[in-house]
Amino acid sequence: MPEKNDTRNWIRNSITIKSIIIGILILVLLIPAGMIRSLIHERNSLRNNVVNEVSYKWGNPQTIAGPIITIPYKKFFKKEDKIVESVHYAHFLPEDLNINGDLNPEIRYRGIYKVVVYNSVLEFKGKFTKPDFSDWKIPESNIMWENATLSIRIPDMRGIKDVIKINWNKNTYDVNPGINNQNQNYTGVSTFVDFNDEQNYNFNFVLNLNGSDALNFIPIGKETNISINSTWNTPSFEGSFLPYDRNITEEGFNAAWKILHLNRSFPQQWKGDDYNIDDSSFGIKLLLPVDHYQKSLRSVKYAIMFISLTFLIFFFTEILNKKRIHPIQYLLVGLGLSIFYTLLVSLSEQLSFNLAYLIASISIISLITVYAHSIFKSIKLTSIVAFVLIILYGFLFTILQLQDYSLLLGSIGLFITLAIVMFLSRKIDWYSNLQEEKEKKNIENE
Repeated sequence: MPEKNDTRNWIRNSITIKSIIIGILILVLLIPAGMIRSLIHERNSLRNNVVNEVSYKWGNPQTIAGPIITIPYKKFFKKEDKIVESVHYAHFLPEDLNINGDLNPEIRYRGIYKVVVYNSVLEFKGKFTKPDFSDWKIPESNIMWENATLSIRIPDMRGIKDVIKINWNKNTYDVNPGINNQNQNYTGVSTFVDFNDEQNYNFNFVLNLNGSDALNFIPIGKETNISINSTWNTPSFEGSFLPYDRNITEEGFNAAWKILHLNRSFPQQWKGDDYNIDDSSFGIKLLLPVDHYQKSLRSVKYAIMFISLTFLIFFFTEILNKKRIHPIQYLLVGLGLSIFYTLLVSLSEQLSFNLAYLIASISIISLITVYAHSIFKSIKLTSIVAFVLIILYGFLFTILQLQDYSLLLGSIGLFITLAIVMFLSRKIDWYSNLQEEKEKKNIENE
């Protein structure tokens, strides 16, 4: 019987056994951390579905390419002793393309979610030269000039808000939906245009277009100049080209691009579907100031560090100050740390992320501090726990704000933490047990 009691006491007081139990608890607490990560993904997916639904009704992200001249021509070949005629298409781009416009953003709400949409009024001006088929050695008689079309590619036709009238030299044309081009499948509008003996053809038109999230262009001019003004103050310039001039203030932004045909991967004219011009798109993405789901997801990645360091605080307090802590108490503290992330996600959906973080961290720090006081019965030890928790949550907040330097800051923080743990544990006899350490401490005090 005494041997059984000795074994039981050794298990209760062994530092090694306590360390193993704490390690197992940390691994167990990774389960709710994974569940919280899944919850964030689910909420983010729900938000994206809401954004897609509103965008579908208002207008999706728009990428405008145009105007483009398309002219069909005939080719003849011999098949089974017969001359067969086939129709092909040649595409010609303008010499000059100037786009000036205003981008008017608006935030729409669906429940607790925000969706950024916009209305853009864009004025297009430029010049075409008369298409030249001589490089391809296509006879003039094979060119179907009467079927020449001018087209504007618009991915989401629901975004068109006004009638589009093309001013072509001295003529005005109404456009129709659809692009007369059998080689490629694009959505947009087009109209037939006339060519005569003139060499230059000026055009201009206004495009009133709704969209959401982003407005992009394709630089189809031999020289393309684009200038956009907006009241949105958090733009992101994306795509193949960045603006050569931009100015972002609290009142909005203005940006200008100048792109030459030499900067692109496609020429001024081609036949069929030899080139994909979509790869050269560029433009503006309207960013919402804070993506709280992304920050919340990043914060969960540090859950194991928070749980481990907090457990270390309690573990060293237990060893160095001889305060017995039950594994259930460790578990409750770990669950409190996990609840922080659910509080952060739920509050950030209603408030700004920074305010949500402040409220969630203060709540959890207060909860664990009060619980620690009930365990330690010491203001000094409780103050140490509260101080360390404040440092931890302040450290995490700094990492979330400094995204570009988060890895550097995190590595330095872990190094410092390891150094502190090594320093505090340098005199611990890991082969002894808690009871022996307590007796040794009492002898030293005497």
